[in-house]
Amino acid sequence: MSEPSDEDVRLHQLDGAADDSSVRESAETPGVAQASRVGQLIGGEDFSLSEAMGGWRGFVESAAPGMVFVVAYLGWGGFRIPVIASVATVLAMVVVRLVQRSSIQQALSGVFGVALGAIWAWRSGDAGGYFVPGLWINVAYAAGTLISMAVRWPLVGIVMGLLKGWGTSWRRDPRSMRAMQWATAIIAAVFLLRLAVQVPLYFADAIAALGTAKLAMGVPLFALSLWAVWLLVRSAAPDPATQDPPPPTR
Repeated sequence: MSEPSDEDVRLHQLDGAADDSSVRESAETPGVAQASRVGQLIGGEDFSLSEAMGGWRGFVESAAPGMVFVVAYLGWGGFRIPVIASVATVLAMVVVRLVQRSSIQQALSGVFGVALGAIWAWRSGDAGGYFVPGLWINVAYAAGTLISMAVRWPLVGIVMGLLKGWGTSWRRDPRSMRAMQWATAIIAAVFLLRLAVQVPLYFADAIAALGTAKLAMGVPLFALSLWAVWLLVRSAAPDPATQDPPPPTR
């Protein structure tokens, strides 16, 4: 009996998957898979806004728990029913993916975020607590990107250097360095803009408005920022004279 070919194995792995990247994503943790996808988007020859939002299904899965929370809050008030409805929504999406034998990476990312918000809201007894972990996450991301710019190791440059095989040569090319700094500044601006809009709404206890703002400034805004980053870095390759020499061969 002959051994199956690599193509046969590949087709078997992809059978029942909901998207072309399900096998790769299922072998990675949600955070690693998301970082890898972002890197591929900004480092690719072309850019797709649909792919940046995770496709229609990824967009729905990222937005549904928060949307359900806001609707439940408007309908019933309090925090228990909105939290339970949000958690039930994200768990239902995971179950659907498991039944379909497709990648659960996108849904698992939602589980993590919803779980943090649910725990915070339940412990505080306040619906606004549902959004607190997200605010702190934006603080951490904004701080990380700004620090990387201040020490002249912008995060976008590090990612592009790894993806493109530039090493650290982009730091020695002024044009490339400027592009990486500006690209990283765009990412930082997204996190800062979210905080500027959402923190006042949180302190004003405007839960419905806060939930709506979080949805609008979530995946759609981040996808647009990635497109702007891609425009900046797609032609920002360092001058060949500054590129690291290839490793010696024996």
